[in-house]
Amino acid sequence: MIAPRTRVVSALGVVQILAWGSSYYLMAPLAGAIAAETGWGQALLSVGVSAGLLMSGLAAPAVGRWIGRSGGRMTLCVGMTLIAAGLILLSLSYALWAYLLSWCILGLGMATGLYDAAFSVLGAAYGRNARSAITQLTLWGGFASTVCWPLSAWLVESVGWRSTCLVYAALHLFGTLPLCWVALPRARGPHETSARTPVLPGRTFDARFLCIVVAGVTLTLLATIWSIHMVTLLTAEGYTLAAAITVGTLIGPSQVGARVLEMIGGGRHHPIWTMLAATTLVLAGFIGLSLGVPAAAALVAYGAGNGLWSIARGALPLVLYGPENYATLMGRLARPMLLAAAAAPTLGALLIDRFGAETTLALLSIAAALPLVMALLLYADVMRSRGIPGSG
Repeated sequence: MIAPRTRVVSALGVVQILAWGSSYYLMAPLAGAIAAETGWGQALLSVGVSAGLLMSGLAAPAVGRWIGRSGGRMTLCVGMTLIAAGLILLSLSYALWAYLLSWCILGLGMATGLYDAAFSVLGAAYGRNARSAITQLTLWGGFASTVCWPLSAWLVESVGWRSTCLVYAALHLFGTLPLCWVALPRARGPHETSARTPVLPGRTFDARFLCIVVAGVTLTLLATIWSIHMVTLLTAEGYTLAAAITVGTLIGPSQVGARVLEMIGGGRHHPIWTMLAATTLVLAGFIGLSLGVPAAAALVAYGAGNGLWSIARGALPLVLYGPENYATLMGRLARPMLLAAAAAPTLGALLIDRFGAETTLALLSIAAALPLVMALLLYADVMRSRGIPGSG
């Protein structure tokens, strides 16, 4: 028999692979076919994705409060339904307004169905013991593009992009939706509380919360700009198109490899160390690219840092603020990060057009130092209040 905790994480893992692959990662394999049929340019297609991320960011705090009250099972079910509805409308989009509306619905589905919602479900179910489950879930999620990009490309070639959207919609309605309904906990788990449990940051200034937000927004901007404009930046550095794409494929395995190492560590270290490692590796990757280090080595460092940040952004708030208000806090943290993701494609294009690829890469390297500074400030604060973070 599969242990209940393993069943929950495995179910969420399958859900995350298909949810990410049919929303956030959808346009990479479909954009060419959509543009060829509709005549909409890449800029217009990108506006749809940005609209979805914007809608997701606006909805995130309310989603976090909902999960905090209910435990998240119903929220994830609604998320899968919304993603399916968005995909069905996308398949029927012959006018630009319908295309943009479909992405707004997909954005609501992303808010209620991707990592932040899933992390919140684990926090609600397992409290302070959710860290290992969060790490395991990110391992599953790391395979979303690996599984869904080839699947999407094959479906586009076989049945066209509209039918591809319908196939994914069916997978959600008859696969991920019932999986969430059957496998996820039906209510919040019981959590220990004490007088020392950190209080959820409110409207007053909270340095720890600010450090996490600034680091998260910056890392989201960097990751989104890089994922969209990677080929442009690398070819400007002298790499061929084939070479740029080849080295770009190293990011995914690096993310998963770093998460495996974190899992092997068993959560025995304070998650501030995970954040420090993540931000250091991202900075090393961008500096390496700016200084002419082989892109393969730089992107391995960058990918490993991104992989660790996915864990840190879920585990650190849980340790610092406790499980009672974790879902609400994750919703608050998600909003600025998702809004940053929505703005990043346009910001990256403006930087490249205004300053050129080489200067843009230098600016990204400078920006990559900010999350490390935030991690160091947060580490100093944790050290003052608890002693040097080690075990426990």
